[in-house]
Amino acid sequence: MTNALPFPPKKDPQKRTLVPTLPPMARSRASLGLGVMAAQGRFGLQVCAACAAVQYPPRDACHKCLSDDLPWQDVDPSGTILAETTIRVSPEPYFRERMPWRMGSVRLDAGPTLNCHLHGEVGRGDSVKMALKLDKAGQGVLIALPLKGSEYMQDDPTLRAMSCDPKRRRILISNARAPMALALAHALLNAGASHVFLGEPEAWLSWPERKAFEGMENVSILPLDVTDTSSIAKLSAEIGGKVDILINTATYTRPGGIVGNDTSFARETFEVNTLGLMRLAQGFGPGMAARVQDGINSAVAFVNILSVQALMPDPSYGAFGASQAAARSISQTMRAEFRGSGLRVMNLYIGPIEDDPWFQPLPPPKVTPNAIARACVQGLVDGLEEVTCGDIARDVYARWQTDALLLEREITGGGS
Repeated sequence: MTNALPFPPKKDPQKRTLVPTLPPMARSRASLGLGVMAAQGRFGLQVCAACAAVQYPPRDACHKCLSDDLPWQDVDPSGTILAETTIRVSPEPYFRERMPWRMGSVRLDAGPTLNCHLHGEVGRGDSVKMALKLDKAGQGVLIALPLKGSEYMQDDPTLRAMSCDPKRRRILISNARAPMALALAHALLNAGASHVFLGEPEAWLSWPERKAFEGMENVSILPLDVTDTSSIAKLSAEIGGKVDILINTATYTRPGGIVGNDTSFARETFEVNTLGLMRLAQGFGPGMAARVQDGINSAVAFVNILSVQALMPDPSYGAFGASQAAARSISQTMRAEFRGSGLRVMNLYIGPIEDDPWFQPLPPPKVTPNAIARACVQGLVDGLEEVTCGDIARDVYARWQTDALLLEREITGGGS
């Protein structure tokens, strides 16, 4: 049984913050596929296209027929633990600070035997469910999980080290006025977050949902304008050392194509959607990256909520789609810059939001704020980098992965 995660002790300001250390990062090109699968919350291995043999470890040629056609596919995660061991000494700084560490070998029902990390609730002879997770270095690793875990299964130290679970953590939502902000605050508090900070742009302007936030415990509304560098710097100086997860909900949407649209709207779109993200990363990123090893409530993730138009724009929302694509590019750069600290960057792709007046011309299906909140929290719990929410986002993301040029033809050329 896993013990419940305790509340973090009050931090002693006279003690130094531990410098982040990372697990070994070296991987072959073939092994990087494990990280691609883990980033999306999938369990997959290479499967030979010629003889259907499941491969492990990742390789360049099939171990049975030597074919080099080894696409990554989802496979059955069921297996049985054959052996286990507890490592008590390690030359690696990351593991040396976390000893003892349990490892084991698991025979997959699909065929191969895997070397993997073990959850605290499993042992030799147990039937388990394998999962691919991202470690602090952002690399895909295997962990054996119980088929039916206890109430506090997610609090297992090994699993939590591969997660961005909001439990016991403090979260900043950049724009309290966003349609999904209230649902996000409720979902995060229900998931065990200790406090939710909400950024409020244009505090002089009244808005009906503010009263709902004012009646919530462990919620603070603070002035924050992502278009104003001084506003971000001021709030970062005030709470930057407390933010463990930052969720960027700031967005500016206006319909219209490129040729006949007013560039003033486009300028404001980029100021909020693109440069706003960049300012948040500059204001809060360094402090968060320095606190990745700060105990129970360490900093863990920077979340960007993006329209799926970041992957393929709708021509009727030209400037908005361009700003989202640029924001996604910034997010990928952030991911590379924060990789050395272990801070996770998660992109949550969504379709048109229900009841958002700027998306009213678009037909259903549309995504609800509650669905966005659930997807965000689950993505954090699972430690993912790429998450989709809503039928449209899932469909576009899948088709974009399969053939981006074909998807462009479908969207811009009258295809269905």
